[in-house]
Amino acid sequence: MKKIAIIGGGISGLYFANILNNQKDFEYQIFEKKDNYNFLEGYGIQLSVNSIKLLNSIGFKNLPASEVSFPSKVNFIQANNSKKICDIDLTQFNDPLNRYTTLKRSTLLKFLYKNVPENQIKFNSNISKIENANGFRITLNENKREEFDYLIIADGIFSKTKSLILNEITNPEYNLYVALRGKLTGHYGSDISIYMGSNSHYVTYPVNQNNEHNFVAIIKKKLPSDELKNYDLFKSKEFLASLVSGLQKTSQITLENLSELKSFPVYVSSDFPSLNKKNIFLSGDALFTFPPSFAQGASQSIETANDILKSILSGTNEFYQERIRRISSINNKSKLNHFSFQLSNPINIFIRNKILKYLSKNETFLENYLGKIYRA
Repeated sequence: MKKIAIIGGGISGLYFANILNNQKDFEYQIFEKKDNYNFLEGYGIQLSVNSIKLLNSIGFKNLPASEVSFPSKVNFIQANNSKKICDIDLTQFNDPLNRYTTLKRSTLLKFLYKNVPENQIKFNSNISKIENANGFRITLNENKREEFDYLIIADGIFSKTKSLILNEITNPEYNLYVALRGKLTGHYGSDISIYMGSNSHYVTYPVNQNNEHNFVAIIKKKLPSDELKNYDLFKSKEFLASLVSGLQKTSQITLENLSELKSFPVYVSSDFPSLNKKNIFLSGDALFTFPPSFAQGASQSIETANDILKSILSGTNEFYQERIRRISSINNKSKLNHFSFQLSNPINIFIRNKILKYLSKNETFLENYLGKIYRA
């Protein structure tokens, strides 16, 4: 019986635990630094067909329909006047059993968590040391040690475990943008809408069938290092209000119809870690963190976890080669989306809008740009 340590109980770590439940030759333990999960948070995520297919194989399809939403379109809208430019039909990437889905992140976490036996997740886990000999010896709180055959590192963007393994501090880069997220009050339709502005853009979409909508904005904000480290700044009412007022004015988004507002600096990965150690795998944001403009973060966390298990079962070393190819493609598209969504020059905006109208109906382009990612 092989033992697997999963460091981090987020989407990637919990999904990996779920697919291990059907593997009789492995046992696992999840180590999560938090003391519990907050299943009340209403912030949304988007899941394309590539990840929905994997989730449905472990019972996600049995989730009550009221807890998810199935948007059929992505609308592209000019933020300063709320005029719609064009839309993309998302249903062309669906199949009869798997559809593009939006929901609360907490809904997905709750679904994944309920399938993990209580004794196989340890909260408040602080890993201080990892020794790598024939296997892995992990030193936890109060110097308690446990040994494993495989190590799955999925403890997020500021992965302490990755730094321990690589023997160096590995920090992502602040990309000069701040994310603002919250819940929308009001009626905003059943589809995804992207409002494109100058040095900012924001996205709205439903997270269930109960008229609850997610709001997330990406706003250019140069911040000195001392402010980036000031966590209280990002929680202050004054800072949150300044971010909302900095968005291009529309008739829809105001402080009055936003609730549960939170902000945080956007960090991204600049390259891939040089990890060539046997039986160690990085997953989710610990492997690579995208700019948030292609909505593939959660889907890629699930995909990566699935590929890790395939690699373990087959005994091959092709995991990172294939992952890097796919992640690099998504990263480049995320950067292009971000650039396109935040143009400020009127001539460039006019040209962009003309191109968007054409490409949004061009089947060859859509298949190459979206289909190869969504349906993989």
